[in-house]
Amino acid sequence: MKSFFFRNTLTTTRNLILILSLTLLSCSSNELVNLRVAKDRVKDYYESGRYDKELEEIYLDAKSKIDKIEVKPNSAAIFDVDDTALSNYEISKRLDYGYDYQIIQDWVMSAKLPAIKQTLEFYNYLKSEGVKLIFLTGRQIEEYDATYKNLIEQGYNGFDTLIVRSKQERKLGAAEFKSQKRKELTEKGYVIIINVGDQWTDLDGPYSGIKVKIPNYLYKIN
Repeated sequence: MKSFFFRNTLTTTRNLILILSLTLLSCSSNELVNLRVAKDRVKDYYESGRYDKELEEIYLDAKSKIDKIEVKPNSAAIFDVDDTALSNYEISKRLDYGYDYQIIQDWVMSAKLPAIKQTLEFYNYLKSEGVKLIFLTGRQIEEYDATYKNLIEQGYNGFDTLIVRSKQERKLGAAEFKSQKRKELTEKGYVIIINVGDQWTDLDGPYSGIKVKIPNYLYKIN
């Protein structure tokens, strides 16, 4: 799982990132805003339809780019999981856009995260085009079964593989881990033509193909 779900040793860092990202969201001329105001603006963004509209525009642009590519038998798409394929907005709102490790962990293990509908639609479009589909997430090996179940039950069927962190990979940074896995996939014969994520750490590095960055104003991973 991404830094949003890192272990207790990173809780303080994550909280600082959350506060900073919320505070800076509506800043101009180096002026800060009250944290409550920033949270309310984030809530409005997600619930007013602006988030959905932005996603639709991003995926429409991505589709236009894919339509210009020749899809081959080994063409592959990479999808992140948290806040790319599955939404954590419900639990974030319940926690008033804060963080509680155990509540978050229970949420993940419940395998009841809803699909982000625009991502699912784009996923099915790629599947219809014959693109191989791969989920690459920073979630831990202990969360593999819940993640697999959640994806399937939310309609993400027919993917080639789901990749999570092994115990030996826990300490790798997000960008390093994902770059390493994309390299391994390429060495196995996949040609990654598109990579979809909500963090730049999902996309940075080699073997990404078309980079599709979807919005996330709940947290930021460096």
